[in-house]
Amino acid sequence: MQKGTIGVTTENIFPVIKKFLYSDHEIFLRELVSNAVDASQKIRTLSSFGEFKGQLGDLNVKVTVDKDAGTLTVSDHGIGMTAEDIDKYINQIAFSGAEEFLEKYKDNANAIIGHFGLGFYSAFMVAKKVEINTLSYKDDAEPVRWSCDGSPEYEITKGDRSVRGTDIILYIDDDNKEFLEQARIDTLLKKYCRFLPVPVISGKEQEWKDGKMQDTDRDKVVNSMEPLWTKKPSDLKDEDYLAFYRELYPGQDDPLFWIHLNVDYPFTLTGILYFPKIKNNFEITKNRIQLYCNQVFVTDSVEGVVPEFMMLLQGVIDSPDIPLNVSRSYLQSDTAVKKISSYITKKVASRLEDIYKADRAEFEKKWDDIKIFIEYGMLTDDKFRDAAMKICLVKDTDKRYFTLQ
Repeated sequence: MQKGTIGVTTENIFPVIKKFLYSDHEIFLRELVSNAVDASQKIRTLSSFGEFKGQLGDLNVKVTVDKDAGTLTVSDHGIGMTAEDIDKYINQIAFSGAEEFLEKYKDNANAIIGHFGLGFYSAFMVAKKVEINTLSYKDDAEPVRWSCDGSPEYEITKGDRSVRGTDIILYIDDDNKEFLEQARIDTLLKKYCRFLPVPVISGKEQEWKDGKMQDTDRDKVVNSMEPLWTKKPSDLKDEDYLAFYRELYPGQDDPLFWIHLNVDYPFTLTGILYFPKIKNNFEITKNRIQLYCNQVFVTDSVEGVVPEFMMLLQGVIDSPDIPLNVSRSYLQSDTAVKKISSYITKKVASRLEDIYKADRAEFEKKWDDIKIFIEYGMLTDDKFRDAAMKICLVKDTDKRYFTLQ
């Protein structure tokens, strides 16, 4: 058995996590599930390089609510950790200069967590005690249990895990009992984890029986592992794009058309942007494009990431070059993000031109629906204006269309 103090240069990391990160505390689940997915993908990679010779087995991540015990557990079958790994990744938090940083960013949980790589420690926003029960993939590894009650003191003992992987067990504190409700966990998993690349299991499938919905014995997988934007455009049909749109925005009219983004240089970016049918009484609702980083949901407040006139669009943008834990002000000043923004402008303009050239009659039919979008873009974005001059139409009294030229 080993006892020690977590390596922080200030005594007050836990009050900080509890207090300053409180506003956004639901993101703890995103952080823990993302870590579990990373661990699962790492073992797959080691296996493909021949560095891990054993059976991979089921690489899923399981989120389990135990209301009676008051615990929420995130389990994986990933690479696991040795006592040395725990010492390196869990016990040593580089927290120097924390006070001034906290003062500056105290209203933004994402920034603090991201800045210090505190993904795991976000668990203490909702838990009075956290345990790690883990077994590394390495041949002669011993199982390890780490526990900490939200003070800098931790305890490491021999664990009892017999299969490779990690359980993170959160003893939920009294202020956060909502996270012991399966329905609340389902909502969060749907928000943050619905497109993660490893199966995420939580709760049971339900079916109608004896006049009510009841649990079956089948595990419920909450995510779809291969969302449409990760596939090649050449492998997809119009029906696939429409089905995905209906999944993202149930109950809305089908979109007019869409653009599949797929870039690997000078940055990596995939995504699908849809042009919704805009009605006259349309309220321009912003925040309808969802931003992902490696299939993990980051935000749907995308001002600054996409040009303002594209707030009329809907859909998904995914880029590993967009940092996961960032504030909006950071996103808006980040140079990689600025490049992404101007690339999207260029891509949308060239796709509109392709549609115009391929079938002008069809383009004219849709013009009244899309002109608000194009004219607003031309008024607010010089680059888009220059590109769109070729396809901007005006209509005469006989309803014939002409380009500006």
